Amino acid sequence: MTTPGADAFRRYLQAARDQVDAALHRALPAPPVCPQRLSEAMRYSLFAGGKRLRPILTLAAADATARRLGFDTEGRDQAVTAAVPAACAVEMIHTYSLIHDDLPAMDNDTLRRGRPTLHVVYGDGLALLAGDGLLTEAFALLAREPRGEAPDLAARKLRAIGVIAHAAGVAGMAGGQAIDLEAARPAPAAAGAFDRDRLRHMHACKTGALIRASAVSGAIMAGGDDGIVGAIDAYAAEIGLAFQIVDDVLDVEGVAEELGKTTGKDRAAGKPTYPALFGLAESKRLAAESVARAAAVIRGAGLDDGHLLAIAEWVVARTN
Repeated sequence: MTTPGADAFRRYLQAARDQVDAALHRALPAPPVCPQRLSEAMRYSLFAGGKRLRPILTLAAADATARRLGFDTEGRDQAVTAAVPAACAVEMIHTYSLIHDDLPAMDNDTLRRGRPTLHVVYGDGLALLAGDGLLTEAFALLAREPRGEAPDLAARKLRAIGVIAHAAGVAGMAGGQAIDLEAARPAPAAAGAFDRDRLRHMHACKTGALIRASAVSGAIMAGGDDGIVGAIDAYAAEIGLAFQIVDDVLDVEGVAEELGKTTGKDRAAGKPTYPALFGLAESKRLAAESVARAAAVIRGAGLDDGHLLAIAEWVVARTN
């Protein structure tokens, strides 16, 4: 087993981001296929920065799976390359969700990743279309790439498409956002309706589902069996929970200039959050517990030779 040091992990994160960004530039349609203004709008949000957590999870899960299967360096590189389209697709889907989430009809936010939100710059209509375009192009990319002659490649691609579609749909991210909207309504039916289990369910859909799909699709594209895929899924479920708890904490404690987005909006909107239900100290403890469970799953499955453990620690220690 090899666990990367802090400097090595930072280099890995940067290399993974660069790999994903280069692939996104290649994958995204441009004029004359795509209208100029729509192309600009999609790129405005997609290349606005951000952690790239989800695509990095995809690549790291593919690498960890390949190591667990005993692949040599060339085989691991091939496994990661096979997962790049899925990594790009989940980042497109994530960005579409942010664009729509910021709209006046949703969270009505004006700052994202340190810049004015897309609808502020391009208008509501083009923001809707840019989000629609990114979501649709994500699945076009998944259907198209990777290409090859491996006998099980089509089956792996279909499985990954199904996992990602389920995570983005009404049982996942879209459904979780609907629950979130309902919770923010000043209606008697919504008041006091959120306990620990309901809050966890909302976030498991809204945030956790796509994080899980990111990691699971990487394991699938690397050729992982059901045992490996299941372990990666359990790990990512805990990572998704920790990520959302930390996000809730940062909305209270964070600085807008560091976060790149408006702080304090959840409390102002009366949204149910972990700090609102449990307080800051308990929320931080719950996030640390989730990361510990994620690490235990990875170690137990023999998937700790790679970057998954470091990613778990990164999620809980982040300040933006």
